[in-house]
Amino acid sequence: MPDTQTKIEWESGARQKYETMITRIPLFHREIAKAVVDKRAPLLAQERGSGRVEEQDIVRAFFFEVPMTFYSLMIRLLQDAGFDYRKYEPK
Repeated sequence: MPDTQTKIEWESGARQKYETMITRIPLFHREIAKAVVDKRAPLLAQERGSGRVEEQDIVRAFFFEVPMTFYSLMIRLLQDAGFDYRKYEPK
């Protein structure tokens, strides 16, 4: 199986917002969210043809991976961390 975690860089401002958001996720869900977003965001960046993870990749990873049950909490956390999630929100 190919390594999807090839040394792809994360844009520093986006990484900082992401880390801020992760610390605000309830402890029980934090490691799960971190694991799935850490895996999905680089894949989304690669799909865009980019060599680095940007804000859009992180936000889209959350939308893709977080169950709808937690949607309102996720939106609040994205806003609190400074993500402009609306332009990446699925239609």
